[in-house]
Amino acid sequence: MKCDPKKLTKVELEKITRRYTANLLDVIGPDKDIPAPDLNTDEQIMAWIMDTYSMHVRRTERAVVTGKPLILGGSPGRREATGRGVMIVTLAAMEKLGLNPKKSTAVVQGFGNVGSVSAKLLSEKGLKIIAISDITGGYYNKKGIDVEKAIKYVQNNPDRTLEGFDGGEKITNEELLELECDVLIPAAREDQITKHNAPRIKAKLIVEGANGPTTASADPILEEKGILVVPDIVANAGGVTVSYFEWVQDRMGFYWTVKMVNERLEEMMLSAFENVYNTAKKYNVSLRLGAYILAVDKVAKTLKLRGIYG
Repeated sequence: MKCDPKKLTKVELEKITRRYTANLLDVIGPDKDIPAPDLNTDEQIMAWIMDTYSMHVRRTERAVVTGKPLILGGSPGRREATGRGVMIVTLAAMEKLGLNPKKSTAVVQGFGNVGSVSAKLLSEKGLKIIAISDITGGYYNKKGIDVEKAIKYVQNNPDRTLEGFDGGEKITNEELLELECDVLIPAAREDQITKHNAPRIKAKLIVEGANGPTTASADPILEEKGILVVPDIVANAGGVTVSYFEWVQDRMGFYWTVKMVNERLEEMMLSAFENVYNTAKKYNVSLRLGAYILAVDKVAKTLKLRGIYG
């Protein structure tokens, strides 16, 4: 069955969420799978999941989900974590390429939680955001988009989109991807950069804010063009990292300040990026393959050390 959550009343959405949670009781749990918000889900839905699970296990179990409201055991900094992680990794990759943030331009596809936060934080670091987009299309301004103005516009727009935004010339999402820029951040949906448009990509650096925005057939084309691609497995890991922090805090019953969360996030993101970058350099492969090599190597070493109980 499919449904559009935007067309549901709050009561309908709550009932569906709670029934769905009840059906997942054997799958989710603080020591099993732990859900977190993504497309069309938010803090309120996480609260309903937590409450439904807690009712079934007869105790308040905050650690069953992350991305919850702060008052229910959520972590400060969680909502911005994915976008902040994208910003941290982008600056680290720019340093490798010798790109000065204050003299660089960026294009951000997608203006949801990840895209808007990435754009805001990168603009604060000195990058000129020349284009943004959402489902309604792209908005281009070579002098720079006022990101704060765009965020406020979306918040005040009844349909929560950029439709009608006057801060840039209207272009398509396809045109946006092919703009000349230093940094391109696809933070919308999967399969946006394909073998068809990859030859026309002009960015020096691509940082994948979304999951799977680049197809497998596009990767070798981008590599041949000399474009550095920071894969999603590294670039957008900030959200799941702070979800882990939230789970840790819930288990301890001790909560950190947002400063502590952000400092630990930066430390982990930079460490992950450096490890992937160095692995890729060692084997002379792309960062995506470098990430896979690093991950498989960790699993192999762990299995070797643990052995097999039979």
